[in-house]
Amino acid sequence: MSEANTDVRIAVTICTYNERENIRTLLPAIRQALPTADILVVDDNSPDGTAAEVEHIAKSDPQVHLLLRQHKAGLGAATLAGFAWVIERDFDYLINLDADWSHPPGVLPQLVQLMDAADVAIASRYIPGGGVQNWGLHRYFMSWGINSYSRVLLGIAARDCSGAYRCYRVSKLREIDFARFRARGYAFQEEILYRCRRVGCRFRETPFVFADRAVGESKINMKEVVRALRDIALLGVDRLRGVPVTREK
Repeated sequence: MSEANTDVRIAVTICTYNERENIRTLLPAIRQALPTADILVVDDNSPDGTAAEVEHIAKSDPQVHLLLRQHKAGLGAATLAGFAWVIERDFDYLINLDADWSHPPGVLPQLVQLMDAADVAIASRYIPGGGVQNWGLHRYFMSWGINSYSRVLLGIAARDCSGAYRCYRVSKLREIDFARFRARGYAFQEEILYRCRRVGCRFRETPFVFADRAVGESKINMKEVVRALRDIALLGVDRLRGVPVTREK
């Protein structure tokens, strides 16, 4: 099944905070890569006018949508809001990517193609053909460490557990009880993979090269890293205790 099959409804979600300059070029590039997809921007009331830019683009593209949140509550919370929007509207696939151009839109069709044999398709920095650009040793080893930490504690087989560039089968997401989520920050990426694995999702990875943002500032800081390590550790305890991930019936 491919994106060319018009029976497949695809939603692309992007969480933003102060990404006006990036979003005005990113949305047309996504539209070029996936001509029939809906695009949802989840904006946490950016003071730089990101929401206004999305609304301007939506005037000429009715498949561009804005979910404007009034408060900045963390990347995980914003991503969950986007997931809920997509699930409620019965899309088939949900693709998430960052707004800062670190996730090249040209990889989008490859993710869709992987869904023939997957429930979660991951654009991976850490399989042959993938990589990163312009990272110092500190950031590289921090990323390597948190991926290794997640694989051990959460039992995830994927090589890239911390990246956000993925495609999900919405019917499998619907099995997950999102009210049980712990992470509201960057550990969301590891937590959603853990919960997808627990409901039987098949994972596949395709390589891509991650390039650091050229416009704007990174939102990652040491406080977020510490919070992510804590959230992953608590999930590891949940795994040992056999805490369910699906809704109670």
